[in-house]
Amino acid sequence: MAADWTLLPRPALGAFEQMALDEVLLDRVARGERGPSLRFWEWTERALVLGSHQAMANEVDLAAATAAGFLVARRMSGGGTMICEPGGTITYSLYLPEAMVAGLSFVASFAHLDSWAVGGLCSIGVPAGYRPINDIVSPAGKIGGAAQARRRGAVLHHTTIAYDLDPALVPRLIRIGRDRVSARGVRSAEKEVSPLSRFTDLAQKDVEAALAAQLSTSPGELPAEELAAARELAASKYATPEWLDRIH
Repeated sequence: MAADWTLLPRPALGAFEQMALDEVLLDRVARGERGPSLRFWEWTERALVLGSHQAMANEVDLAAATAAGFLVARRMSGGGTMICEPGGTITYSLYLPEAMVAGLSFVASFAHLDSWAVGGLCSIGVPAGYRPINDIVSPAGKIGGAAQARRRGAVLHHTTIAYDLDPALVPRLIRIGRDRVSARGVRSAEKEVSPLSRFTDLAQKDVEAALAAQLSTSPGELPAEELAAARELAASKYATPEWLDRIH
């Protein structure tokens, strides 16, 4: 991960705006308007985040999600459903030119782009490792999962880590192991969740600082026009039924 990364500010945003900001920033890298950048997310609401190729009916127990106060969103990358909540999860995104992973297979690029985070977790005493294709793990189970999207020579790699998440939420909210409702869509895999709170008493901001310390970063900005573009894209795409229900 030898590169100079821009560490972006972390405005508090709703789930749809978070998804849209990922696309806006990926496009900026694709157009050569941004270099390699790292963004930690500031969640303002509980969300179940579907992968781009999943059918909501297969993945989400809507009655349970609504009762627990979870909104359902869909990201632009693939993979399984992620549970995200303020104070319970750490989410980060990397935006980079595809040339930075040239020569790596798609599978190998996941481990490479999360290696700094694994190193950061180990530095605070978490027994973290990597399990292909996209899991950060401990001996007790899955700590986090990554997903990617690639567009016009640019890569979005984002990862959600269970910080103080209740593992009992997973079978309650996600229909893992239950019968299909739709014949279409990628299913989420059944994996034991292993939150960081089992291994460290550090506050979330201190864990994130330990992760960021593994990269060479300098502070950057999120211009008002990028945030405005994300809000517009959230309203026109990510919050629409057409996007959320695109796979039946």
